[in-house]
Amino acid sequence: VFIILLISAQTLVLQTLVLQTLASQSALAQTTPPPTPPTHGIVMHGTPKLAPDFDRFTYTNSRPIIGGRLVQAQLGSFDSLNPFIVRGQAAVGLRAHVFESLMVQHYDEPFALYGLLAERIETPADRTSVTFTLRKQARFSDNRPVTIEDVVFSFETLKTQGRPNHRFYYNKVQRVEFPAPRQIRFVFDKNKPDRELPMIMGLMPILPKHVYEKIDFARTSLAFPIGSGPYMVRDIDTGKQIIYERNPDYWGNSFNFARGRHNFTELRYDYYRDENAAFEAFKAGLVDIWVGRNPLRWQNGFSFPAAQDGRILKEDIANQIPAGLRGFVFNTRRPIFADKRVRRALTEVFNGAWVNKTLYANAYTRTHSYFQKSELSAYNQPADKRERKLLRGARLPTSILEKGYHAPAGDESGQNRQARRTAIKLMQDAGYELRDGIMVHRKTATPFTFEILVQTRENERLALTYRQQLARIGINIKVRFIDATQYQNRLQQFNYDMIVYNWYASLSPGNEQAFYWSSKAATQNGSRNYAGIRNKHIDRLIDALTQAKTRADFIAAARALDRLLMDGNYVVPLFHHPKQWIARWHYIEHNWRHALYGAQLDSWWANPDN
Repeated sequence: VFIILLISAQTLVLQTLVLQTLASQSALAQTTPPPTPPTHGIVMHGTPKLAPDFDRFTYTNSRPIIGGRLVQAQLGSFDSLNPFIVRGQAAVGLRAHVFESLMVQHYDEPFALYGLLAERIETPADRTSVTFTLRKQARFSDNRPVTIEDVVFSFETLKTQGRPNHRFYYNKVQRVEFPAPRQIRFVFDKNKPDRELPMIMGLMPILPKHVYEKIDFARTSLAFPIGSGPYMVRDIDTGKQIIYERNPDYWGNSFNFARGRHNFTELRYDYYRDENAAFEAFKAGLVDIWVGRNPLRWQNGFSFPAAQDGRILKEDIANQIPAGLRGFVFNTRRPIFADKRVRRALTEVFNGAWVNKTLYANAYTRTHSYFQKSELSAYNQPADKRERKLLRGARLPTSILEKGYHAPAGDESGQNRQARRTAIKLMQDAGYELRDGIMVHRKTATPFTFEILVQTRENERLALTYRQQLARIGINIKVRFIDATQYQNRLQQFNYDMIVYNWYASLSPGNEQAFYWSSKAATQNGSRNYAGIRNKHIDRLIDALTQAKTRADFIAAARALDRLLMDGNYVVPLFHHPKQWIARWHYIEHNWRHALYGAQLDSWWANPDN
């Protein structure tokens, strides 16, 4: 009987252990996302638009003409052929034409990537890792294969020596694994979820290890680069011109992602000191395409023969991307701009209505939101429950919560008296006063003055106009014009009082927002937090943006971030183009439809018979 009871007890214990094990496995299955099969593409939210067997990108032509040359104008100068480091000013086009990533962006979707150097991508539902499978066919321009070793080398090099954005993103990788031949897996921190990281890793540029391990990567260089892209550098005239030649043996020519793209045999970028000289070159036929930035020129500058007889064609190309934010940027690292009331005062003084009418013939639209023109904008939108929860503790004015930010309207007559009175009152509240017509600090009697740094004649003209408006409240400032190299160096070190800058915005903002606005980026030389923003609520909203799992949560985070950025008065907001303005000589052609993001020049071509 004793033996029978003992066996029964042991059986009961064993059954209990089995049940506990099964329960544990069930709980683990509920908390661990199931693996997803490898796929041809990935999107930030939703599912990819293009099927696995897609023929080509939607905005490309099925039968473009291969050949010819495209000459574009570029302002400024260059002294380096390494676009991945802070030092030097890299030539335009290197990243787009020479160096490829594991995946390529399709610009007819908010944020969608499809296989390029990698033929497959795999990520779990919580996106805490990402696995790429390299294509066997991928080759660098020297015919060496692209290998996993090249991917690892690129990751490690850019993480330690690359630009601040590379270091910021790639240091979020906890470890690297190699599940199978031609496969690499990047594993992220599960305690710091970031749903965009798999896509960020997919856009990592891949460098040939056998070339770049032999050089000092952190130093500027004019050595012709080796990459896997469709073009190679053929020639340079340092600071003046760079010429790319289409690689006839480009490994990706037969793949769907390349069909209808990379059609020009030669791409040439000619550098000009200012926009006027570049436009004269376009008029003379030395430049093939003109991207309009000056509305007066766009409206009134095409009265020359080639534009009137149809040899030059003007197009207003619609796009659905956010406006971005262009403005006079306060460097809040400077003590004079640390007080928000001062920044508000200087924003009030800028007479946007008069400037738009006088300088730009009312061709621009005033910017009230970083995400204007899209559903991500808080402009004229009340904050819903999701937003208000995200904004807890931020202490935003009721007007911002109910209608978003509205830039001061200004006065087309140019008087703007009420705005000046408001500005003077704000300056007084911040500790300043007018003495003999000069705005001075009340205690120290130090005049309030600063310098605006510019590198283009257009921005110089705008800054000089702003200087006249500030003088009417006793503020006398300097406007300093410097060359492109000096300007870039000053920006990277945050060595300025105020600049004019344009932050690009996409339909899928993510990790780059930390590079633009986060407290950490404020102290990183080379970041684009030019305003020096350090705000814990903004940091929290950037995290919410990258962690959003649904489109509704994503929109709420974007709008909440928009409200905080605009209410902080970190910039004097300027204007944006309602459409893309592009003029081209008649022999440059494009597909009948454009992408969601507007014109994509890499799908255009030259027709010698037109």
